[in-house]
Amino acid sequence: MRARVVLAAARGDENRAIAEDLNINRETVARWRSRVAGCGVDAIMKDLPRGGRKPTTRPEVESRIIRVTTQEKPKNATHWSTRTLAEELGVSQSMVYRVWKANGLKPHLIRTFKVSNDPRFEEKLRDVVGLYLNPPANALVLSADEKTSIQALDRTQPGLPLVKGRCGTATHDYRRNGTTTLLAAMELGHGEVIATCMQRHRHQEWIKFLAMIDAQTPSELDLHVIVDNYATHKHEKVKRWLKRHPRFHMHFIPTSSSWLNIVEGFFRNLDERRLKRDAFRSVPQLIDTIMSYVENHNDDPKPIVWTKAADVILEKVGRARVALDKSATE
Repeated sequence: MRARVVLAAARGDENRAIAEDLNINRETVARWRSRVAGCGVDAIMKDLPRGGRKPTTRPEVESRIIRVTTQEKPKNATHWSTRTLAEELGVSQSMVYRVWKANGLKPHLIRTFKVSNDPRFEEKLRDVVGLYLNPPANALVLSADEKTSIQALDRTQPGLPLVKGRCGTATHDYRRNGTTTLLAAMELGHGEVIATCMQRHRHQEWIKFLAMIDAQTPSELDLHVIVDNYATHKHEKVKRWLKRHPRFHMHFIPTSSSWLNIVEGFFRNLDERRLKRDAFRSVPQLIDTIMSYVENHNDDPKPIVWTKAADVILEKVGRARVALDKSATE
């Protein structure tokens, strides 16, 4: 705007015409013409010092707000709010809010985590990540698991639809209509999912699912199956079944490392996109919905691309363990 005022003035336009053309008032035009005439064209690139006193309170209390927020707890709560911390420190609530926002502090939020204590953590991690990054020739790599106790929940009243100015609604209470267990295996090369629903999740059901995988995959290929440490997967009868089917090679992720099992992402998407906000009056309706989701996924599957090398993961886990040890000693 300032540059346009100067250029228009250089053309000889009057203040009224410049103001109308730029949709500003004539006083603004006159002010910038006068300033450029007195200080040169460089004046349009900077502002003059403004009136009012310089802020003094925030620099004095900011470090204290940060220290108390991160290192202390209120007497009768697990974390501070802007109001409780303002009362504690004798400052305004808006001051606390501004300091928190400037420093990325969010005491009301918490993120869950778990660092594995598996004594064979590195060995198992390198084994699984090696399969993700360099799958063996003439073989399929599958990530398999159970999503147990999926509930068929029906809302007690119909929800209201999404409309302009209002989000969709659902009752907070529900009716329980039974449960099912989803057993799924995701093939990494193409992203297709082999899945079935069963009433229970014992070793008997796991063996049936392994037989299903055996039947639905090319018989000439070896199968490298990545699973967690659930006792069902290590049952003696399961081990005997695997001995009779030598093309199966089981790979166990470290304990407390479900993030390493890719099929968990499929379960999360199923829950968020299809199950969480729907209502089911019966278990068969729930199963039909789950299997429909699997079929739609398999109509356009995407290969799974793993990018993190084992060394990168181990370095991050190492930093987490150091931080945990430091926290335990303080």
